[in-house]
Amino acid sequence: LGMFTELKFPVPWGHMAAKAWGPLEGHPVLCLHGWLDNANTFDKLIPLLPRGCYYVAMDFSGHGLSSHRPAGCPYHFLDYVTDVCRVAAALQWRRFTLMGHSMGGAVAGMFCFLYPEMVDKLILLENLGFLLAPEDTEAWLKAKRRVIDRLLSLEAKQQTPKVRSPEAALQRLLEANSHLTAEGGAILLQRGATETPAG
Repeated sequence: LGMFTELKFPVPWGHMAAKAWGPLEGHPVLCLHGWLDNANTFDKLIPLLPRGCYYVAMDFSGHGLSSHRPAGCPYHFLDYVTDVCRVAAALQWRRFTLMGHSMGGAVAGMFCFLYPEMVDKLILLENLGFLLAPEDTEAWLKAKRRVIDRLLSLEAKQQTPKVRSPEAALQRLLEANSHLTAEGGAILLQRGATETPAG
């Protein structure tokens, strides 16, 4: 298991990077590094682990070889959970083992709370503990999962913006905002729409 391959997955702000060891058809194990670390955290450990698994160690956004989020965007804990969703989707993994070190362990725990049906085993190395208060846990989990799922499905449906005539654009804006007058809509469109050669 000494040899590894580099992986790269596109995301809206660039790409996520990861490295993989073992047979592609092996049991999938996703490895999550700790705070300010990167996928190389697992370099010495992976060769000592069972050989029948396919180990993927990802770099969280802004770590290792993964793209940084745009300047001014914070790195929230839940965004790291979303990074895990993105990588699992890119690998087409429905169910897998999660191994997390330190902050990666806390992210792994949070992922398990939000997507229990996707995780068969959870392995924690020097875990920070889970950041969840017992009250309102169910509602919190439901809401957070909805936020992540919605974001990812919106991104999957991203297409090039529609081109309309100024009249059609105004019509569309007024349909979507019944409180707007035609004059108000026209004022908003001056700054809210971009003219291209096509419309």
